[in-house]
Amino acid sequence: MQTMKRPARTCVSDWSKSLLGLSLCVALTACGGDDNGDTPTAPASSVPPVAGGPAPEAPVAKYSVTGTISGLVSGTQMTLLNRGGDALTVNGNGTFGFSTSMASGSEYAVGVATQPKGQTCTVSNGSGTIAASNVTSIGVTCTRIVLVYVTNAGSSAVSQYTIGEGGTLTPISPASVGAVSTPYSVSVDPSGKYAYVAGWGGVVSQYTIGASGALTPMTPANVTAGPQSQAVIVDPSGKYAYAANVGDSTISQYTIGVNGALTPMPTAKFNAGSNPSSIAVDPTGKYAYVTSFNNNTILQYTIGADGALTPMATAGVLTGPFPYSVTVSPSGKYAYVTSMGGSGVFQFTIGADGALTSMTTASVGAGLSPTSVTVDPSGKYAYVVNQTDNTVSQYTIGADGGLSPMATASVATGIVPNAITVDPTGKYAYVTNYTSNTVSQFKIGADGALTPMTSAFVSTGNGPIAIVTTYAATN
Repeated sequence: MQTMKRPARTCVSDWSKSLLGLSLCVALTACGGDDNGDTPTAPASSVPPVAGGPAPEAPVAKYSVTGTISGLVSGTQMTLLNRGGDALTVNGNGTFGFSTSMASGSEYAVGVATQPKGQTCTVSNGSGTIAASNVTSIGVTCTRIVLVYVTNAGSSAVSQYTIGEGGTLTPISPASVGAVSTPYSVSVDPSGKYAYVAGWGGVVSQYTIGASGALTPMTPANVTAGPQSQAVIVDPSGKYAYAANVGDSTISQYTIGVNGALTPMPTAKFNAGSNPSSIAVDPTGKYAYVTSFNNNTILQYTIGADGALTPMATAGVLTGPFPYSVTVSPSGKYAYVTSMGGSGVFQFTIGADGALTSMTTASVGAGLSPTSVTVDPSGKYAYVVNQTDNTVSQYTIGADGGLSPMATASVATGIVPNAITVDPTGKYAYVTNYTSNTVSQFKIGADGALTPMTSAFVSTGNGPIAIVTTYAATN
């Protein structure tokens, strides 16, 4: 059966049609109706964009903010901030980077939010504007805080300082703390957590060292020593301490507890020549040496597993008249002793068994009444305080340990200098001036020579005697 096809509609201009019919015809033509009565739509691809509409946004480029850190002590950490936020904790040296990237034209500003314990970190190239590239030039340099303590015999107090920029001593708050009557000596344990002061009051005062470096007396504040205790030293392990007592010619010996407190050993003290004035322990912690002032000898001991001192087979070695101070070189190979009566420095080699042997040149000249002797951390230079002529003699140390006066053999100090110390970095030296109530401040040159700082002196309490420098604790 043949299907009849419906004829397509057409538009005519037949005025005989009604206005309604004409309208319908025009409408169908405008819509493009087909012969099935359906209304097709154009494909999406043929639809042009709307004129004047927004174009799609391109991604904004972001750039990283990074840098390098150096000098941070192992096991410590610090916190950095960028523009006061985006905190970053750093616990090692090398490269660091903030987690948030920044667009070109943005400003960055990196600073230290939390300093690592016992250290000071500074930022270089820390601020600027992002210029379409990653920031990589930020530097963070960390240095350890160095603390300085001075015993003041006249005011029975300990002055306390930090070493500031350029080596100048800066008082801590408070500037001083009380100590045993007529404090003569001060020593700090290797960790930088505890300090000990010996004096003529017959006791050793003991302190904890706070985060700022300020000393706080322990409980109990003092432990018994001998009368007129003139020197105190802590061994390199931080487990033992020893005090030389001039008043009864003895050595007191202690163990150091986990909290830093001293406890007398079973043999609390023993006789040690006549008027022991100074004591030193070698870097290995195996041997100790004591100056016997009135016997013109230096006594030598082995240190047992329990820390107790035992005289060597040769108990003493002759020095010059009135040996006052002894020090051991950082290498542990050499020992030097000042002879107040002989105006010189006696020099010894240290054998494998710890025994002292006079060098071929047994002594070298110094100034009048040499008291204190010290060696810098590098082991290249030695310095001797001369009490009567108000100078410091300076020496280079040869390959055999022998001392040779520098081209400028001595430099001036304050009045009646007593003791000298070199800071742990080897950059600065300090001398206590008993009558001037000051500390002389020196820079150490590349050749080891001392040069007074611009601020040549800093004030102390009355009658400064001993001085020690130490790194602040980092844990």
